[in-house]
Amino acid sequence: MTRRDGRVTGLQRSAGGVPKLPVERAMVGAGGMEGDRQANRRFHGGPDRALCLYAQERLDALAAAGHPVERGTLGENVTIAGLPWEEVRPGARLRLGGVEVEVTGYAAPCSKISFGFADGGSSRVGQRSNPGWSRVYVRILSAGELTVGDPVTLHGIKQ
Repeated sequence: MTRRDGRVTGLQRSAGGVPKLPVERAMVGAGGMEGDRQANRRFHGGPDRALCLYAQERLDALAAAGHPVERGTLGENVTIAGLPWEEVRPGARLRLGGVEVEVTGYAAPCSKISFGFADGGSSRVGQRSNPGWSRVYVRILSAGELTVGDPVTLHGIKQ
């Protein structure tokens, strides 16, 4: 995989649950984004699911298909434009501004985000049912501040 560049188009957080609401900047550490909480820690959060990332282009395509989505609707903390999303998969490393992360897995669709789909079916963003359309979870390798507009670099897969 070659190096790829994009940018942060949105940062979102909530006191628990979805939708996550926009912020312009946030500190990110091993536990995730400052001020962000997860309603169900069994499936969300923790060091291997510190942040949820999604592609701006995927959100735009869903909206164009009639789904009522916008940044944060699907529970993502960081929305990114300009990367080949199918290459953002487990083992991939990214630099988000000054924060280094590693993708740990795909975020399974959940009934809590069904309001973001015209038919109520969140499987549209499931890796099994629609490869390349899933949100991803990451672990934080180096902490720092993130700001909307920060550059994003996809470095490749950890060997």
